[in-house]
Formats: sequence, C-alpha cells, structure tokens
Amino acid sequence: MAKPLKEKLLDAIQEAKDMYYSLVLLVGAPGSDKTAILYNMAKELGQSPVNLNLELSKRLLEMTNKKRALKVAEKLDEIIAPFQEYAILDFTEILFDVNLKQDPLALLKIVSRNKTIIASWNGIIENKKLIYAETGHPEHRVYDTSDVQIVEMEKDS
Repeated sequence: MAKPLKEKLLDAIQEAKDMYYSLVLLVGAPGSDKTAILYNMAKELGQSPVNLNLELSKRLLEMTNKKRALKVAEKLDEIIAPFQEYAILDFTEILFDVNLKQDPLALLKIVSRNKTIIASWNGIIENKKLIYAETGHPEHRVYDTSDVQIVEMEKDS
C-alpha cells in the first residue's frame, strides 16, 4: 500500500536534513493542491508558509530590472532569515521570471544549506528529470533530481 502524501513529505524532510542541500520540493501541476498540503505541513511544523511571489516582489518592486537580477538571492535570504529550522515556500513562480535571470533550483539549493527549505514546484517529474514549463516556453527548465528530495503530488488516473 502506498504511503500517504503527508507521510512521504515528512520522510523527505527527515532525509533532507542529512543531505548537502536540505531541500524538499513538492512537485505537481498547477491546481494539484500543493498549497493545501504545504499549509497543513506548516501547521504541523509550527510554521507559517511564505507566499514567495508576494514577498519577493514587494522587496524588488522599487528596483530597476538590472538591480532586481542582482538582488534576488539577497532578498530571498532576507525572507527566510526569520525561520529557524524550516522555511516553507509556496508560490515560487517568481524565481522563473526570465527578467530576473536566475537559476531557480540553484537559488533554492543555496538557501537550503543552513535550514531545511520545503518549496512548491509547478511542474512534473519525467524520466528522473524535474521539469518546469513546456518545451519552447521562455521559462522552461529541466533539472537532474539526484541531490534534492522530491515529493510528487498524486497524479489523476
């Protein structure tokens, strides 16, 4: 019998603590209920989830496009700084904005060196590759999944 999603996520969080990058990605298509899962997990861990799109855009709003690209990592650090052991990030799509010129997975990995990051990821896993957006889309990315913990949302049959 398959483990419930909550149990898979808790297991991934525990395993991530022993890895170089303490990063757990909750991967699923838009509308797959990742937000509800993250909010329940946040409640269980005594945390408040962060709407990354909202928080990061507030901090970058007054900057020029060039300065925004240079300050994303610093502002992401500021956002997660108040959290002790875990930071739960939802609505992470801003990291893929082509104008910010960032590598979203690399950013999440960097901030996961000092605390466990649990983040939503709109996308799919295919052939052990983490995929964001469709081929041809300007935000399309394909990543290897070997050095992060992945929990995939249940697919509809």
